[in-house]
Amino acid sequence: MEASMSAIPADSPIDQIASSLGANGLPYSLPIHPNLVHLTIGLFVIAIAFDIAGALYPLEKRVFRFLALPVTRSGFHDVGWYNLLACCVVTFFTVAAGFYEMLLAVPLPDVTSTFGLESMVTMLWHGVGGVVLLLVIVAMTVWRGFQRFLWRKDLGRQVQWLYLLVGLAMFLLLGLHGTLGAQLAAEFGVHIAADQLLAAGADLHTALP
Repeated sequence: MEASMSAIPADSPIDQIASSLGANGLPYSLPIHPNLVHLTIGLFVIAIAFDIAGALYPLEKRVFRFLALPVTRSGFHDVGWYNLLACCVVTFFTVAAGFYEMLLAVPLPDVTSTFGLESMVTMLWHGVGGVVLLLVIVAMTVWRGFQRFLWRKDLGRQVQWLYLLVGLAMFLLLGLHGTLGAQLAAEFGVHIAADQLLAAGADLHTALP
């Protein structure tokens, strides 16, 4: 029994691969998750914004004609649909990258966020929130597809008002969720090389290229 116990590594999984990680705590130079997050948010915002423009087209068309802009209502809704579809696909990679980088996270100790949360609680809420947002985006994509191809395919306004209201509510949730992610980086120093080096007592002038 003692022999088998001694064969178990004493180091944590992160310690076992520490030699292959950079100063930011990742096996690559820049975090992937934050970049994908901004792509997800951008695609979603564009999708809802263009569907709103399409829904309000009867009020806007005089302005477009005055400006000689060759836009159509169906064109607005096309942009809304394809951006939401792209957002749905990208968000799977966003969440996957987020969980991978969260597993390698080493937050700064003895720090409390502006929300009054510790690092582990912040990461848990951010992780669970990411999965919930992914499920909502998938559900909205399916909902949007039914509107486009079945329920409202012969109507000028391709989206329901309720769909647009849910989209606007998602802006608030994305903002709150993004704030948790920003706190992990800015306040807890997760995968921020400068913060981690300073916490270790290193001189940034010599430690960073």
